[in-house]
Amino acid sequence: MDMQRLASTLEASLDPTKNKYAETALLQEQKKPGFSLLLLRIVASDAYDSTARLASALYFKNFIRRTWTDENGNYKLPQNEVVSIKEELIGLMISVPANIQYQLGDAVGVIADSDFWRRWDTLVDDLVSRLTPDNARINNGVLQVAHSIFKRWRPLYRSDELFTEVNHVLEKFGDPFVQLLSSTDHLIEQNKNDRPTLSQYFSTMNLMIKLLYDLSVQDLPPIFEDNMQSLTSLLLKYLVYDNFLLHTDGDSEAGPLEYVKSEIFEVLVLYAQKYEDAFGPFVEQFIGSSWNLLTTTGLETKNDILVSKALQFLTSVTRMSQHARAFNSEGIMSQVIERVVLPNLSLRESDMEVFEDEPIEFIRRDLEGSDSDTRRRAATDFLQQLLAQFQKLVTDVVLRYINHYLSDYSNNPSANWKSKDTAVYLFSSIAAKGAVTTSQGVKSVNELVNVIDFFQANVAADLVADSGVESILKVDAIKYLYMFRSQITREQWRDAFPLVVKHLGSSEYVVYTYAAIALERVLSLADNSKQSVIIPADVKPLSAQLLQHLFQLIERDPEPAKLQENEFLMRCVMRVLVVIRDGVVPVTDSVLANFIKITQIIIPNPANPRFYYYHFEALGAFIRFAAPSQPEKLENGLYPVFLSILQNDVQEFIPYVFQLFAALLEANPSGSLTAYYASLAQPILSPQFWSSKGNIPALVRLLSSLMSRGASQIAENQQLQPILAIFQNLIISKVNEIYGFELLESIMANFAPHIIEPYFVTVLQLLFTRLQSSKTEAFSSRFVRIYHFISSRIDSGLGADWFIKHANQVQEGIYVQLYLSIILPDTQKQARPLDRKIAVISLCKTLTDSIAFAEKYRKGWGYTCETLLKLLENAPMIALTDDTIVDQDVDDMSFGVGFTQLQTIKRPARDYSPEVTDVKSWVGRELQKCNASQGGKIKRFAEERLSQSPQVLQALSTYMSR
Repeated sequence: MDMQRLASTLEASLDPTKNKYAETALLQEQKKPGFSLLLLRIVASDAYDSTARLASALYFKNFIRRTWTDENGNYKLPQNEVVSIKEELIGLMISVPANIQYQLGDAVGVIADSDFWRRWDTLVDDLVSRLTPDNARINNGVLQVAHSIFKRWRPLYRSDELFTEVNHVLEKFGDPFVQLLSSTDHLIEQNKNDRPTLSQYFSTMNLMIKLLYDLSVQDLPPIFEDNMQSLTSLLLKYLVYDNFLLHTDGDSEAGPLEYVKSEIFEVLVLYAQKYEDAFGPFVEQFIGSSWNLLTTTGLETKNDILVSKALQFLTSVTRMSQHARAFNSEGIMSQVIERVVLPNLSLRESDMEVFEDEPIEFIRRDLEGSDSDTRRRAATDFLQQLLAQFQKLVTDVVLRYINHYLSDYSNNPSANWKSKDTAVYLFSSIAAKGAVTTSQGVKSVNELVNVIDFFQANVAADLVADSGVESILKVDAIKYLYMFRSQITREQWRDAFPLVVKHLGSSEYVVYTYAAIALERVLSLADNSKQSVIIPADVKPLSAQLLQHLFQLIERDPEPAKLQENEFLMRCVMRVLVVIRDGVVPVTDSVLANFIKITQIIIPNPANPRFYYYHFEALGAFIRFAAPSQPEKLENGLYPVFLSILQNDVQEFIPYVFQLFAALLEANPSGSLTAYYASLAQPILSPQFWSSKGNIPALVRLLSSLMSRGASQIAENQQLQPILAIFQNLIISKVNEIYGFELLESIMANFAPHIIEPYFVTVLQLLFTRLQSSKTEAFSSRFVRIYHFISSRIDSGLGADWFIKHANQVQEGIYVQLYLSIILPDTQKQARPLDRKIAVISLCKTLTDSIAFAEKYRKGWGYTCETLLKLLENAPMIALTDDTIVDQDVDDMSFGVGFTQLQTIKRPARDYSPEVTDVKSWVGRELQKCNASQGGKIKRFAEERLSQSPQVLQALSTYMSR
């Protein structure tokens, strides 16, 4: 493919109507040597359209992310290509427009994760050499590259290796950075009347403040500590700086001034929290300037981030008692509430515009915690920090304002409804102590107020009324229940629950969505005794109507992106299905039809990862509870849509589909491998599915489920060898070794020994090679588990002797080395109860049934006995099977083309010996039985082989006499 055609294909990859074809073509093209360098040439050339250049930068970033190094840090690209990329990338990034810079900056960050600094130790010198005294365009490019690399330090934990890297940077970059900061300050002053030049230098200042944060985030650099006086003077100067040439037109778009000041506040928060000794003497001046900024900055949306950051700084310094004392008087506190908190907490016209025009955005800002940069959230955090320091003072002052606003509302409810919104929000802010948790809402409340009394007196009426109440006040009432749900008793919830359900019928997007959010959370709420607050019996009579209405709300706009917009509705569908369980069976037809319809709509355009995650979770719950009684109906209904996902290579959905296929199979009560599932075996062995690491966990589960029901069919179809080839590819990878062991365990559990035997020596060779060449703690642990699994299955024709025979075929005598150096020592390290249980059964059966240990490994019999008794000192307690579905917080999840476990169909760890409930008693019985049936063998062996270990002998005798 020539350059022009490649550029056109890259441009097409951004077009939804052409991207499938383009992606396929690019996947073929990227296999050719030098592909990455062609991408950079397109990015660099003005001969190509700006869209093509951006598409090339975007594809380069993703290509580097996929192909730079393997899991061991080895380059996957040819060495000459790696060298060329490093040589060209920095200079190119400096010269391209800002939108392309950001994409290349991400690529630099990926490379730096792998190579910086030891395999790219010339980078900082290269950056420093490119800095100029006064060329803002070049400097901004250099600083953008530096920020792309150094910002990686922000979330990292302290380590020696990290500090070595930071010191390497500071040694070379520290002095030039401080000099450039000073010279940029002078250049801004010199060009204060030249708008274009001034804007460029302000961009430089913005990047330098970001870098100031990057370089300080792990520890305060000595060069900054030595220059703290001049550094804080410069920060203070630009915190109060103003120049009308930098003002933006309109009220909504932030400009250079707002960006620089916001970044300064981020640095101030960092320094106040981490470096009080060095920064403490300078804090007061920043408190004063922050107060002035907050009391003089307007309510325009362009100032929102700046005001939020300023409030975050005041919140951080209020945590320090020596600075908080300044607020400890009624007069000062009243000023703070009136001049800082209330203006930023009250609803503005711009908020109402978002409520009406972008309702889903309003909800996300207001509810999820993603609103940390909104004025309301920041003002609430500041107020709650003041409350933590001066609880009674703040409560008394705020209650006066609350009463004032409630009185204002009661004088004219239709005109003054915003006053009530402010009053409810204020009360919620001082009533809640601590964060609103995902599972329980507010767990601790301010004992100086009564949340139930306030609800009944001021909020409940807005929930009950059918008309005459502003939509925002209905939202406030529902949100109040959502926040304080743990403080409301079961009896009170029985009265409130129907009112929440009623609001699903609202015509207002925000109202019915908040109702769905509150409904979903209360359905998952349990009291202190872990009993559900809303029991299934309360929900089942409503469930058919409830589900149908939720589906109608979701499907209201069938445009794919719009349908996926509201994940909260789909999460509520999931929760209702989880609560009613088999109560869904009577409405299977309608629920199935809705799931099929929604899936078909979103297949062409997976737009919202949260929505389709909850969609597949809900579908998983439906399969779990409806499929056992109607397997064919669900299989026949879902097969075409699942097949469409696989045929269209919808990579975002495929890992979910394989999990759902496995759940369908496991739910089918026939116990056999029907033709429906047998037809899946060959396709899922295709390398194309296993090449995506996100598919692997789901494929292993599906393959394991197929083997558990149709091992004989798989063997007859000669499909065991391809399965073992998959095992080989998994086990050699540190990333996928755990899934290799899961697959091997399924093979050993489901195929007869004579079928496995021809391949087992090769399997052991692979395992032993990894143990010798690149053993990890996780690999060793899983190897010990698979050994004990095989050793414990004497009744299935396996056992310790079977393993020994094959191990010694790999290398004579290797078993003894493994047993003494890995298996016995690492058995004690097994942490999971079921792993320890398998080990107990394995070791006990080795003592009672192994011929090799009876006749050949006499010392080994004694060592085995000692290890068994040590395990029994902390005997594994196997919990009863619990079918509770554990919530997964999507805020803690990373979505993409990867694996995300569906919690509604998560397979519990399998107990292969459920009949063994008390392992100590079981061991005692097994030893007694063997001793009795084999003429006192165990007792005789113990006396002979444990004669040097009287304590072990005594402990064993105790078990045998139970």
